[in-house]
Amino acid sequence: MPTAVISLPLPLLVLGFLAAASAVWWAGTRLPRYVVALSDKTGLGQGFAGMLVLGGITSLPELATATTAAAIGAPLLALNDVLGSAGFNILLLAMADMMLGERPLTSVVAKPVTLIQGVLGMMVLALVIAAITAGDSPILGLIGWWPVIIFAAALLALRISDRSERRPMWLVIGQPGLALAIKAEQSDIGWHEILLGLAMLAVVILLGGATLAVTATLIAGQTGIGGSIMGFLFVSAATSLPEFSAIIGAVRSQRYELAIGEVFGSNLFNLALIFIIDLVYVGPPVLNMAGPFEATAALLALIMSGVFVLGLIERRDRTIVRMGEDSIAVLLVYAAGLAVLLALGSLP
Repeated sequence: MPTAVISLPLPLLVLGFLAAASAVWWAGTRLPRYVVALSDKTGLGQGFAGMLVLGGITSLPELATATTAAAIGAPLLALNDVLGSAGFNILLLAMADMMLGERPLTSVVAKPVTLIQGVLGMMVLALVIAAITAGDSPILGLIGWWPVIIFAAALLALRISDRSERRPMWLVIGQPGLALAIKAEQSDIGWHEILLGLAMLAVVILLGGATLAVTATLIAGQTGIGGSIMGFLFVSAATSLPEFSAIIGAVRSQRYELAIGEVFGSNLFNLALIFIIDLVYVGPPVLNMAGPFEATAALLALIMSGVFVLGLIERRDRTIVRMGEDSIAVLLVYAAGLAVLLALGSLP
């Protein structure tokens, strides 16, 4: 439970939560323009640029939320925000698939780096599940072993993704939908505008994320909503707003690898935040406080990631109600997983 005592009326807290979410959304809608320009000027591949730059910046709300929640004594809210965002981000890809309509999103991405990013994210999620089920022990009373391992694995995943982007491997030949994936105009934004724009938007997202953490914690305390459900469902949805708006911007500009790389990259950054949560929280290892709810949340994100990786491998071009079969499967898996989590969250 939170250790800070702040007494504010519930309507004011809700208003603050919505205002912070709006600010985060506003900033997120403007990010892809600058990241695309940065990708064009530096020669970074769209997949890696989406993973490293866009994924890193859109993870700032989770960073602010996780740090703030852990500092005020709500580590499970922070942990479930991270795990909830991992699944919610994959769900956003399915929702963005409807915007493409003409073909499934996974059928117009033709580089192996996206597959590698997805598999790496699944492996780090598997480490989180192992950590929750095996238990943790502190290093010199400061931080648990597992958060250090997860953090190192996330950094290694970024390194492998960078190497995969730079090293030519296989390439899809004669793919009818490939033209959709490479049809994009070069940006003419200058370096000064790129750096200033990214910095300003990052600050807005960071401050908005911190506000989301504080208001969500206080709303959970006043309404009786459990910290696990509040973190997984409400806070993760709010802090995923930059990802959603960034995905929409990338799809509209036909930068499909940027969109998928952004989601997989954001998930890696988010999982690395478990290290920050455990370091900031004053108490026992955070992963020792986690239980079936948190393990199921991580498992849900892992399964949803696997569905999209399978879609990237199969590359089916069939759509149902403007969505690929993999996107529909992700929606069904998320709905089933959410039902299980709500049942677990209601248990004493």
